[in-house]
Amino acid sequence: MKLMLGFFRGYPWQSTLMIVALLLSGAAEGIGLSALLPLLNIALGPEATGMLPGAEAASQSDFERIVLDTLAGIGIAPTLGNMLLIILGGVAFKSIFLLIGQRQVGYTAAQVSTDLRLQLLRVILRSKWEYFLHQPVGKLTNALASEAQRASTAFVNGATAITYLIQAIVYASVAFALSWQASLVGIAAGAIVIGLSHFLVQISRKAGLKQTRLMTSLMSNLTDTLQSVKPLKAMAREHLADQVLANDTNRLNKALRKQVISSALLSSGQELMFTGFICLGVFLAIDTFAIGLPVVMVLVVGLGRAFNFFGKVQKQYQKLAQGESAYWALLDSINAANSAEEHVGGSAEAKLEHSIQFENVGFSYDSHAVFEELSMDIDAGSLTTLVGPSGTGKTTIVDLTIGLLSPTSGRILLDGRPLQEVDLKQWRNLIGYVPQDTLLLHDSVLHNVTLGDPALRVEDAERALQAANAWGFISAMPDGINTVVGERGGKLSGGQRQRIAIARALVNRPRLLVLDEATSALDRESEEAVCQTMEALKGQLTILAISHNRALVQAADRVYKMQDGGARLQATEALSDLIK
Repeated sequence: MKLMLGFFRGYPWQSTLMIVALLLSGAAEGIGLSALLPLLNIALGPEATGMLPGAEAASQSDFERIVLDTLAGIGIAPTLGNMLLIILGGVAFKSIFLLIGQRQVGYTAAQVSTDLRLQLLRVILRSKWEYFLHQPVGKLTNALASEAQRASTAFVNGATAITYLIQAIVYASVAFALSWQASLVGIAAGAIVIGLSHFLVQISRKAGLKQTRLMTSLMSNLTDTLQSVKPLKAMAREHLADQVLANDTNRLNKALRKQVISSALLSSGQELMFTGFICLGVFLAIDTFAIGLPVVMVLVVGLGRAFNFFGKVQKQYQKLAQGESAYWALLDSINAANSAEEHVGGSAEAKLEHSIQFENVGFSYDSHAVFEELSMDIDAGSLTTLVGPSGTGKTTIVDLTIGLLSPTSGRILLDGRPLQEVDLKQWRNLIGYVPQDTLLLHDSVLHNVTLGDPALRVEDAERALQAANAWGFISAMPDGINTVVGERGGKLSGGQRQRIAIARALVNRPRLLVLDEATSALDRESEEAVCQTMEALKGQLTILAISHNRALVQAADRVYKMQDGGARLQATEALSDLIK
């Protein structure tokens, strides 16, 4: 029950309320059950006790005398009606307290899944960029959706097991008070059944662990495949993706089958063995030990119900074992991301009033040098364009400028101050970033521009859309700025999506605008319009662009060509060679 202890430590007062309610529910059930023996003696009458030798003595057992003395002490006569009312009252109070306990279990389970999802999401967003790059999207999706839900369900199963355990102890206690010898034999028999069935719990645990691994693999492959459906179908190769997904799905199906069969075997096997032991006990009690019928009946009820609840405890524990691997896997992901937390630099304020300077900067990916001793200047208010073949480090320069990556050698200066001394969060608040692959939310144009920032108004979004030369087609739409763009912006053309992304970058009035191949999807007319916008923005903000488009290269104040592990400033007369 290590998992439950972890939950109890994480949610102390909720767990305390749950346990207290369940204990009170069990106590109420015990009070109702204690009236059962006097009730049977009253119902059967003296003539019934005379049928078997010693039955009269059995009807005056220590347990019954304690119950009758307690009732006499509080002024309740042991009549048929009073006994029935006590049983009814016990059931009523048990139901009330059980409702409170189960409600608390449900509320806590919902909070568990919510907290786990938020915790993982927050540590992932705070992690280093290098760590994030190595995490499959499908793995994170599976953790947030499936693993968090399975962990929450495991908590519910554990709490339900505790509920059944309390009820089992109540019934076993009543039986023990009647005949401790018979109860010890019954408990030993129950322990044998539980022990014989334990291997099925282990099978379920292994099946659950395999299910966790396979779900992670399946979700990772599924996410990658869905992002590649169009080219796969275009080349008639979708069957290759189907083979990969079918293999993972079939292996997952086998794990689920093991889980199902072990659960079914546990349920049917327990019922058969428990029933056999109860029948044997009744025979021995009446035929061999001549125990009175009322006592035997209460023992059967007490031990039978105790067996039933002990069996349910094991079944719930089996379900907990099936899902606990999801919780530990999710916890491992949280801890791994937390250990890779990004350090947000110093406390110096970022302004970008003069320049960004790279001084002999070197950077390596996995021991592979991207560039060495790179030096370049990006003047405030200027348009600087980076060109060069793929793999020469253009995007790496952007990531270093933003502070997502740190140089392995040299230093980056912001207005003459080393970037590691600057408050990176505050610095990034001054940056507008437009990636090559535009991702729009399935929401309105307004929400895609403002991202729901309460500090931004409709007027701010309109201003940004006009600056990105997008207001013309937006205003022509039936719902204007409130038009829903569809999944991933599917209702818009590539150029329209990219201009909305540019507006998103401009809406916060950034000091630095980064264009990472941001005009690559635009037609000639749109490209020229965006470039005119960039020229108009020069002097108002600093622009760093990665582009091979003629207009952005010609409009640039400086053009650096990336090659041979460095950046070379290009002369004006050489620009025509870069844009052929």
